[in-house]
Amino acid sequence: MENHGNVLSSFCLLMTIFVIIIPHLGCCIESSSVSSKVGTSDSNLDSKNSYNSSFCAAKYIMKSYHERYEQLHDSHYKDFIEQVLPFGMCDIQSDDPNLVPSLLSIERKLIGEGSHRHLSSSMRISNLPAVSIANISYDSCGLIFIERLPNGVFADPFELQHLLQRGVFNDIAVFGDTNLESPSFLSNRSSVEVHMVINPDILSDKNGIDFKLKIPLHARYAPLDESGYSRVVFGKPDLFLRCSVGKTSLNQSCLYVIANNDSESRYGTIVWKQPSGMKAHSGVVYVFTFVSAFLAALVIMLTSIFHSTSSMCKSSKQS
Repeated sequence: MENHGNVLSSFCLLMTIFVIIIPHLGCCIESSSVSSKVGTSDSNLDSKNSYNSSFCAAKYIMKSYHERYEQLHDSHYKDFIEQVLPFGMCDIQSDDPNLVPSLLSIERKLIGEGSHRHLSSSMRISNLPAVSIANISYDSCGLIFIERLPNGVFADPFELQHLLQRGVFNDIAVFGDTNLESPSFLSNRSSVEVHMVINPDILSDKNGIDFKLKIPLHARYAPLDESGYSRVVFGKPDLFLRCSVGKTSLNQSCLYVIANNDSESRYGTIVWKQPSGMKAHSGVVYVFTFVSAFLAALVIMLTSIFHSTSSMCKSSKQS
């Protein structure tokens, strides 16, 4: 009876393994529709000593964006920047190129190998024109760096939180799809917003202002591709300068867009080639996985039967 019970248990275990594995095999062959889930920023990423206490109530630009739009699309983002952001709060025309800083140079590259890399950005922006400094007295200023990540990569909020606690960043947050386990075909785009504190006095430096930062990124599971690789193309980052105004009331600030129209042509496009499966190999992978699972279950069942038989033989000899 004991032997019969062990055989029945092994058979049930074999069937359970088949039930669990077969549906997942189907998911590996055919990609499903894109998920509409959108994550939110982690409130724990807020810096305790944030320079933004006297700024506008909307601390993060991307947070304001996601309050209007569920997903990150370049067309929606462009409309948001042009029509929604509160520019021109300092009694000057913030879109006048003669009154706002500009991007002098930017160099970007991917550092590392495999599925975990760093996106390095080195930038230099021009000084704030003398007419702006003469007309406005700034209490504090900060550079806002927004990286709109392409589909296929993500930034780990927990990893960024650790870097924030170590003082690597003044403030940083992730917006959009923060599901770390979703493959590319089931995920939406996300973005990283970094805040860096600067001294308002250096805005008049004729040599410009240099900034460097590295954002750790991770590759998602790439969709099937006949070439065996999936290309992830990074766009240009967005830069803003936000300064609190001393002569105005609390919560009022100046927000400038730092133009970088020629950066792509000067430094090229950043491409991350990620290994991916090929549809031509999907049948072989399916058969190999099925056979491996079947043999593993068979070994478990035979081992259980052999162990039960050995136990019965020992019991009979002792009796």
